[in-house]
Amino acid sequence: MRITVKLFATLSRYLPPGTERNVAEIEVPEAATVAEVIERLGLPEEEVHMTLLDGRFVAPQDRARTPLASGQSLAIWPPVAGG
Repeated sequence: MRITVKLFATLSRYLPPGTERNVAEIEVPEAATVAEVIERLGLPEEEVHMTLLDGRFVAPQDRARTPLASGQSLAIWPPVAGG
């Protein structure tokens, strides 16, 4: 199935080659979980701070049990600081 992945800030370097900006459509197995997509993209766990699935927050403890459906959008942010 195909989903849209949006990686922000320093995580954008983990998108597939040839990706424009910070968004890519990727193929994942049916019922893949948020955690499986994070692993598949090679994102270091300590660099994944916040995940949103179709705009809804997915807590870290829920990532391994939150399945994706075709056409959904997964957005991932690293920890950020500012002032």
